[in-house]
Amino acid sequence: MTRRDWLRGAAGGAPAFAAGTPPGFRLAAFSAEVTPPLGYPLFAGFYAPALKIEDPLYAHGFVLLGPDRPLVLVAVDFLEIRNESYEQWRRALAKAAGTVPERVLVTSVHQHNAPFADRVAQQLLKRHHVPGKICDEAFHERTVAAVCAALRKALPAARPVSHIGLGQAKVERVASNRRAVLPDGKVTFGRASSTPDPVVRNAPEGLIDPWLKTVSFWDGDRPVAAVSSYSVHAQTHFGKGGVTADFLGWARARRQKDTPEVAQIYAPGCSGDTVAGKYNDGDPRNWPLLSERVHQAMVSAWRQTSRYPLSRIHFRSAPLRLKTRETGGYSKSDQLRTLSDSSQTYIKRAVAAMGLSWRQRVEAGYAIDIPVVDLGPATLVLMPGETFVQYQLWAQSLRPDQFVMAIGFGECAPGYIPTRAAVAEGWDDIWMWDDPESAEEIMLASLRDALQPR
Repeated sequence: MTRRDWLRGAAGGAPAFAAGTPPGFRLAAFSAEVTPPLGYPLFAGFYAPALKIEDPLYAHGFVLLGPDRPLVLVAVDFLEIRNESYEQWRRALAKAAGTVPERVLVTSVHQHNAPFADRVAQQLLKRHHVPGKICDEAFHERTVAAVCAALRKALPAARPVSHIGLGQAKVERVASNRRAVLPDGKVTFGRASSTPDPVVRNAPEGLIDPWLKTVSFWDGDRPVAAVSSYSVHAQTHFGKGGVTADFLGWARARRQKDTPEVAQIYAPGCSGDTVAGKYNDGDPRNWPLLSERVHQAMVSAWRQTSRYPLSRIHFRSAPLRLKTRETGGYSKSDQLRTLSDSSQTYIKRAVAAMGLSWRQRVEAGYAIDIPVVDLGPATLVLMPGETFVQYQLWAQSLRPDQFVMAIGFGECAPGYIPTRAAVAEGWDDIWMWDDPESAEEIMLASLRDALQPR
């Protein structure tokens, strides 16, 4: 099926299919609350801890069952899940689903007023007597166990799946790029999720992917589950201790109320450099407006959905071996020195601990994998960390005849993964533990390996 065929089908509306038993495919949707207790460190302990629960956090996912081993996808309302903690999620969910960790796709929605998970980095802080916490291991263990219990409970109720649905809609006035070109022609990366400066805020949107995509699963003409994805950072505000799923979580929750019979999952797109800052100056009145615009795109994508028989599911993955960052105080010796220095700030010592946690795995030969789920007319691909939106667009270009949903914030250990062009224009950030000079070449090689036809 070509992209033209898909668009023609979408324009004509969804065809009707008779319900019936599909050729061996079933889907079990699951959900579990992952809200931290009051006092829990948010944003890896960089800002105020949890002082109030504005709204609950969840993990939403599904198990796709068929002739091969089960496939699992779960989107967690955490800031990030990294290193050994990420593998812990995959191992535990794989055991619960009766599959292997490689076939478990875990993504963090990346709200900033939310927990962070890197237990090795936390152990390093404890070993070096650093006051403050990245995460709490006991809470993390309980959370993983609760999500696994929800998955196991859902398996006996798995529903037949005979078709997939594909829909997309433009999101208006939400995303903009961190990169902003000012009136004098200068480039800044100073546009953030909230941007008070009107000069930076009012610069052109820049490079974004305006499309919210929805892949849904159907039992004939009865919808079972839907996964929606869009490229934008998941927060409007953070740092004052209010735990919240923020505007994307609110849109997801509202969509669930719209369609209580359909499991609604939101998986973030590649959003390292896409933010809501052009349309959010920090005024709380903007936040529900942003949520409503995303919700409307979800509704529109659903209305424009076309369904296609699900006749096969192919899974594969490609290894990704990013290099560690060695400059700007990120070498191993620099990180050890910073971590051991009690005169340094908590943030600097925590950043060093996260870098050492990542470096430990790289030195042990660990490779991030880029998993790809090929559903016939659609493909899901999961990328690591805060991958820039250009990689999402490149992934789509590698499968021009398919509906490609590129998901970000898988294994988050590398932090930001910029493009070569952004680095040349001065992109830098403390939240980046991979080598920015080589990232693009390595990422593109792995994406081609994962997505190009074989």
